[in-house]
Amino acid sequence: MAATPPLRSATNGHPTTGRTRPYSASRDAGTDGRPPKPRRTRAGSTWFALCLGGLVLVALSVFMLQNPQPVLVSFLGMQGSVPLALALLIAGVGVGVIALTAGTIRIGQLRRQRSRDV
Repeated sequence: MAATPPLRSATNGHPTTGRTRPYSASRDAGTDGRPPKPRRTRAGSTWFALCLGGLVLVALSVFMLQNPQPVLVSFLGMQGSVPLALALLIAGVGVGVIALTAGTIRIGQLRRQRSRDV
C-alpha cells in the first residue's frame, strides 16, 4: 500500500510565506488585508451614549416594576409612604443634581482662573 502524500499548506502553495508574527501585531495599518479602523466621530459617540442610556432606562423600568412595595420615608420632619422604587429614584436624581451643581461650580472656577492667567 502506497503512503499518501502530505497535504498542501493553505498558503497558496507557498508554505514559507506564511505569517511569522501574530495577526494583532501587524506592521502597518491596511497592509495585512484588513481595512483600517474607522475614526471615532461625535455622531458615533452620541449613538453609543443613546443606546447605553436606553439600556439603563430599560433596567430602571424593570427595577421599578419589581419594587412596588410602599416604604415609610421621613425627610425634614415630613413623613410619607411611597413605593420603594420611587424613593430610590428620587434619591438618585437628587444626588445627580448635587453632582452636576458641584461640577458646574468647579468648571466656572477653572475658567475664571484660566482667564486671569492669560
